[in-house]
Amino acid sequence: MSEAQENVILGRLGAAYGIKGWLKIHSFTDNAEDIFELSPWKLGDQQTGKQLSVSQWRRHNNGLIVKFESIDDRTQAEALIGLDISIPSEQLPELPEDEFYWRDLIGMKVVTDKGYDLGVVTGLMETGSNDVLQVKANVKDAFGKQERLIPFLDGQVIKHVDLAEKQIEVDWDPGF
Repeated sequence: MSEAQENVILGRLGAAYGIKGWLKIHSFTDNAEDIFELSPWKLGDQQTGKQLSVSQWRRHNNGLIVKFESIDDRTQAEALIGLDISIPSEQLPELPEDEFYWRDLIGMKVVTDKGYDLGVVTGLMETGSNDVLQVKANVKDAFGKQERLIPFLDGQVIKHVDLAEKQIEVDWDPGF
């Protein structure tokens, strides 16, 4: 699948709510309500999933609930529980030049400011205080390390992110 056709998972459908086809929703966007600015949604498998449009949504307690145009009862809603919500990546808003999506960092090479190759980004974790890069090398290096967790502290640890070269420069001790 080319990057232009890649789907991005934005959230997941939770339990049915009521008898008229509403569902709870778990949004993975920074601001939970931003998920409703991106549509139509593809539900389930990114290749063969069902495309549905949101007819209504609202806040409920500490979460969100959603109603789809063609889902009118609890039984239909229950068939959707647990499905991923995705959109084609080209629907994501363009970011300013100095910003990027997490998905853009996956697969990027990570090198220290002294030129030491630490490996490639295999994932990111959100912690309470800061995001963390998961970096993995093909083999254990001279320090006996194959995997590292590097805090994503822009300007402190993260010195430069070059999207074109797919490389992240960090101020990080390779022995740590």
